[in-house]
Amino acid sequence: MKEIAIIGAGGFGREVACMIRQINAEFPTWDLVGFYDDDPQLLGTANPYGTVLGNIDCLNNLDRPLSVVIAIGSPTAVSGISSRINNPLIDYPNIIAPSVIFLDKDSVRLGKGNIIGTNSTVSCNVSIGDFNAFNGYVFIGHDVSVGNCNVIMPSCNVSGGVRMGCRNFMGVKAVVLQYLSIGNDTRIGAASVVMRNTKDGLLYLGNPAKGIEL
Repeated sequence: MKEIAIIGAGGFGREVACMIRQINAEFPTWDLVGFYDDDPQLLGTANPYGTVLGNIDCLNNLDRPLSVVIAIGSPTAVSGISSRINNPLIDYPNIIAPSVIFLDKDSVRLGKGNIIGTNSTVSCNVSIGDFNAFNGYVFIGHDVSVGNCNVIMPSCNVSGGVRMGCRNFMGVKAVVLQYLSIGNDTRIGAASVVMRNTKDGLLYLGNPAKGIEL
């Protein structure tokens, strides 16, 4: 089995640890060695899934190969952390829960470092970039394109033909209707329904969702 560590020792990190256990129960793949986190107060602390081994600087100084998954619920934090890691011995697998359904896996294009959570569904002809988190019960429709470092919270629906850029956040049960464009750095509030193309950097709330400057 290959060694893997989780960046982020919070609740999402623990959920990903549970997903890794589920994967190993079906296909023994990963040896979870612990967590990395930049919070100095967490160094050396332990949770039921492992110990916090160090921070990002420790990862950059590591002298052996290690797989890493970034399990943090902030798109900007994910983007910043992924850009700070410069150790060529680090790689970024896609962590996919065994319960995920692909309607046509051969037509799905995945980058690196993605997390697809429990009971999510990915349709056909879908393109997903790097370091995205789909946090359980997410539906990704046909012909959807997703960029990098997006965080999609549980029970969201991204309808067919949607184009999503980078560093966007969708709150719990948010919906984007078909063939819309979500640019960059957009936040969509919980249970909000996006019915038209969004503008970068705005917060969208309500049904229909309306943009608010942050």
